[in-house]
Amino acid sequence: KGKYAERVSAGAPVYLSAVLEYLAAEAGNAARDNKKTRIVPRNIQLAVRNDEELSKLLGDVSIANGGVMPNIHNLLLLKKTDYMVREMLMGMNSLKSHKY
Repeated sequence: KGKYAERVSAGAPVYLSAVLEYLAAEAGNAARDNKKTRIVPRNIQLAVRNDEELSKLLGDVSIANGGVMPNIHNLLLLKKTDYMVREMLMGMNSLKSHKY
């Protein structure tokens, strides 16, 4: 019927409890990093996606209200020289718009 076994080994609950303890510890660290005292689904999402082992174990899992990982592509970020040129051009445009 489903994807489960009729019997499990004696080590299965030990492994499950160790994984849950590790997940709770990582989610607690994520909550503390965001200056929160409660673990919410967002903290679990951040903990799972930032940890290699948890990400491998829960790679196909969708966490409700977990959100997405914050990521800005490098091409969208301005380099310092681009920013300085943009500021210079904006300064020139403002000089041109004034009538003396």
